[in-house]
Amino acid sequence: MTHYHYPSNLKAKNVDISLTYRSTEQGATLVVVLLFLVLIMLAGAIAVRQSNTDLKIATSDQINTVLLQSSDSANQKLEAMINGSSTSTEYLDVTSVAGVFGHFLLNEENSENEFIYCFNPRTKKYLTANATVRQATGGYWSSLNNGICDYTSADGYTSARQTVVTQISVTTTPTAADAEAFGHMVLGKEVEDRTSKKYQFDIRATSALPSYSEPVDTEGSCFAKTSISANVASGKNSLNDCMLAATTPSKMLYEQADVENVSSSTLCIPFGTGSGSLDTQCVLSTTP
Repeated sequence: MTHYHYPSNLKAKNVDISLTYRSTEQGATLVVVLLFLVLIMLAGAIAVRQSNTDLKIATSDQINTVLLQSSDSANQKLEAMINGSSTSTEYLDVTSVAGVFGHFLLNEENSENEFIYCFNPRTKKYLTANATVRQATGGYWSSLNNGICDYTSADGYTSARQTVVTQISVTTTPTAADAEAFGHMVLGKEVEDRTSKKYQFDIRATSALPSYSEPVDTEGSCFAKTSISANVASGKNSLNDCMLAATTPSKMLYEQADVENVSSSTLCIPFGTGSGSLDTQCVLSTTP
């Protein structure tokens, strides 16, 4: 420690130089340490935020995949039924007058209706008895309103895990203004033959995850709303708009399908005698 001494006629003053330098050095070290702490905290906050972002992206991608697979599964099931054997029970169900396609094919007055049912592979819900048939003018056809998915019931989900709810909407495709003349007719068939027409359908499969957010608005369940924008009443929400307002993860898969009769013939050669020499399909049944 160094001391300076002044003459006796002056006021004595001691200056501790080394103490002054030590104090300055300790303050600079503290500032540097604090800066490093701030930088570490910023780096940690950025890392946490980036991790949360990555997690949200991964979760969103998983949800999108699950919803897409569910909607696609419902469409594939419907395609398999209509493209299956014409003698199968499922084919006869969907093409019957009460079936999802037969409702339009066998009665032209129903061409503007919307056939709605809740997709559940564990049960059969392709008939008007367990469907909602909504009229374009409002109300329900024959008061049928049994096809709306109930997300509060286990039967409303596509699997026993009660994760995804999928609702199907089937309508005929509106005729375009520039549509080809007689383009809806099957070649080689009579114009008067009702079953010879080719129909085009709009199929909308909407899947949602009610567990993330309840799909409701001020009017009730979003599934009770039409999925066709042109049929939405003034001041009301469509199915998609309701899902968006309720922040419920959802996805609608839109598909157009052509349904027509495909005729097949059997060549019958009338040689030989007796029914044994002919194809059984060439022999008329004797049963009245």
